[in-house]
Amino acid sequence: MRCLPRRAIPVAATPRVLPRALARVPVRVPACFALAALLAPLAFAFRHKPAPAPPPVRSSQPPSCTIPVSQIGFAAPGDYYLGERHALVSLDFLDENRLLFTFRVPGLVRRDPKGQPEETERHIRAVVLRIPDGTVQAEALWTVHDRERYLYMLDSGQFLFRDRNTIQVGDSSLQLAPWLRFPGPLLGLQLNPERDLLLADSREPASRQPGSGDVTAPDTARASVTSDSDSSDAPAAAPDLVLRILRRSGPNSGQVLLTSRVRTAVRLPFNSQGYIEPLRSRDPQWLLALDYFTGGSSRIGVVDSECVPGLDFLSTSEFLASICNGSGTRSLVALTLDGRRLWQFQGSDTAVWPLLAVSRNGSRLARETLLASHAVNAMTPLGSGDILGQEVLVLDAATGNIALRAQASPIFDAGGNVALSPSGRRAAVVMADGIEVFDLPAPPPLSAVAALK
Repeated sequence: MRCLPRRAIPVAATPRVLPRALARVPVRVPACFALAALLAPLAFAFRHKPAPAPPPVRSSQPPSCTIPVSQIGFAAPGDYYLGERHALVSLDFLDENRLLFTFRVPGLVRRDPKGQPEETERHIRAVVLRIPDGTVQAEALWTVHDRERYLYMLDSGQFLFRDRNTIQVGDSSLQLAPWLRFPGPLLGLQLNPERDLLLADSREPASRQPGSGDVTAPDTARASVTSDSDSSDAPAAAPDLVLRILRRSGPNSGQVLLTSRVRTAVRLPFNSQGYIEPLRSRDPQWLLALDYFTGGSSRIGVVDSECVPGLDFLSTSEFLASICNGSGTRSLVALTLDGRRLWQFQGSDTAVWPLLAVSRNGSRLARETLLASHAVNAMTPLGSGDILGQEVLVLDAATGNIALRAQASPIFDAGGNVALSPSGRRAAVVMADGIEVFDLPAPPPLSAVAALK
């Protein structure tokens, strides 16, 4: 397998006709724990149209190499999946010179004891690719039983593999070792920037008793977590969702630090010290507080936003706030825990469904969005033929400067097609029929950047 040089193609808006019509549905975000409001679902309707030509490969700089992927069994999914938000691929750096690429492949579907096919069963092919020549160093075939994200990178080439109610740990050999089992199916996982804590959301009716070997929690770890979706009119029955924060590493790996029953899945911006909570102040101000796991809190910033700000840690000391104006257009604001406001990046009202990937050292972030031909809001929903492509922006975490702009292709609306190396010096994007690898200059260190006035 050869790593082929590619030249940059000028950016040009290339319409793409979709087989379905889309209508945006608003989602309410929890004020205390920042429910993932960026994942607003779209309603689809079939429209039979000829398959459009793929958009051209384009990027702000030439890639250092391209690794062809058709010969390892990858094929672009059909437009049928667009809008379903299914996790169809994952792309991650194991280290600076190796990529882990996984993707759905066709396969025989097993049947349950009643003879019915398991409709959610999927086969995932995994390959470790060496940069720059694309040599396959390891490969495996895995099975998952839902359509949500299944792979989460750790340190030193390790990763977590989620399926149903279990979490396994893998490495560059692609061998999986059992780690944790939960009393109910896992809906999602989150890791803090230090990768030493894990947040897990699972569906567990209150009547279900943990089985032998299932994750449990001491009474001292029980807490009460509420969200905007909760109300005094909510039924008295205990919620079916359970939130847990566990230790991921060290001698107490798997220990539950906090557990709470919640009514909606929770996205929590947290580091090893605590979690960030947005508190409504004078309209449109939001106070941002860091609530410590050991008790107490401190004020770390203020942002103006017409919506509940979305919050994400970029590193142990820097976090990103996604704010919006009256028309719904989102902007990014980078802040530090010591109160510095580093930069602000103005978004576009034609960019929808943003997704975020961060380098392991927190020096760079990659933000990918679907590009629409018009502003998307309640009055002008996204329709058939409105999607122009999927844009990838790689930003310096310290300054907000754009290090790379690229066009991902095909479109994967659940992400998984963009990766940053641990140092932030390389970016990889699935583009056309290959993985394009871009060498980037060294990012500026956070300590050298002064706060904005």
